[in-house]
Amino acid sequence: MASNGGPSSGEPDDTMRDRGAASRAKLRIYLGADRRLVATAPLVVVFLSIVVLGVLDPSPLESAVEASDPIETLAQGLLTAIITGVTLVVSINQLVLSRELGPLGEQRDRIQGSIAFREDVADLLDAPVAPPEPSAFLRALAESIAARARTVEETVSGDRAPETDAAARVREFASEVEGNAEAVAERLEGRQFGTFGVLSAALDLNYSWKMYQATRLRRVYEDDLPDETRAALSDLRDALELFGPAREHVKTLYFRWELVNLSRSMFYTAVPALVVSVGSILFLNDLSTVTGATLGVSNLLLVVAFVTAISLAPFSVLAAAVLRISTVAKRTLSIGPFVLRSETREEDLDWES
Repeated sequence: MASNGGPSSGEPDDTMRDRGAASRAKLRIYLGADRRLVATAPLVVVFLSIVVLGVLDPSPLESAVEASDPIETLAQGLLTAIITGVTLVVSINQLVLSRELGPLGEQRDRIQGSIAFREDVADLLDAPVAPPEPSAFLRALAESIAARARTVEETVSGDRAPETDAAARVREFASEVEGNAEAVAERLEGRQFGTFGVLSAALDLNYSWKMYQATRLRRVYEDDLPDETRAALSDLRDALELFGPAREHVKTLYFRWELVNLSRSMFYTAVPALVVSVGSILFLNDLSTVTGATLGVSNLLLVVAFVTAISLAPFSVLAAAVLRISTVAKRTLSIGPFVLRSETREEDLDWES
């Protein structure tokens, strides 16, 4: 199926990667790349940069250590930053997760709202109960959207309706929705919650723009479309409307999941960072502690570069997690038929006709 939107149509693309102005390589780093690799890369850059600067410096590090205490000063600053940074991140994390706590009445309202929404989805799917797993839940909704899009397309087929401009536009729209929804449903199959794959696939169903299109087509061509087509468009819009809060709920769950993992990762990396920082203060204040050279590079310089890189590990882990979370949050700020980014459409798109 053809992808909806793009430069030729002046409409937003289906996939989140194509809807923004950022390059594919940048988005791959922000979203798709393994967070461990994203966190490790800056540390490698810091280590190599310090080594290169130390080699190029006409005054060896040993001379600076004899004249003053640069290593101890650096280690003390890093030690303070580690303790302060980890404490702040854990505090913010607990503040976010505190929404999970509350009195009995609030918890009852939450579960009743969740049950009511699941019942609405079950009615939409014409099933006894909606799937319990997030990936299967979203996949069932995507398949329902694809099925309703096929129904819309069938109502304006050549043997059931005369070929008019309205019928052609509706048929093209339905075909695009069907292709997008089927692609998302296929990507969601077998996905396990806790991985970014579930949310990544759901983000590629551009439901908000399609809600706008379905409503627009139904109202602009109200006198040119048969009753069954208008009813099918309304049913399709209902399915798209339910996909919005379902995706937002899964996104919220994923963010909380990532925040818990971030707290653990910050703790795991903070311990070795504290060890090397304290060790530098205690043992690297004497030139006799580290002597010699490796491949022509002072071992003291290599040790200082290593200490600096390890001490920055908690902040690198934090940056890797925040890059993904903030990118997703920025691209999903609105819920419903709103277009916030001007680069997702052509300037000459006719919003009125």
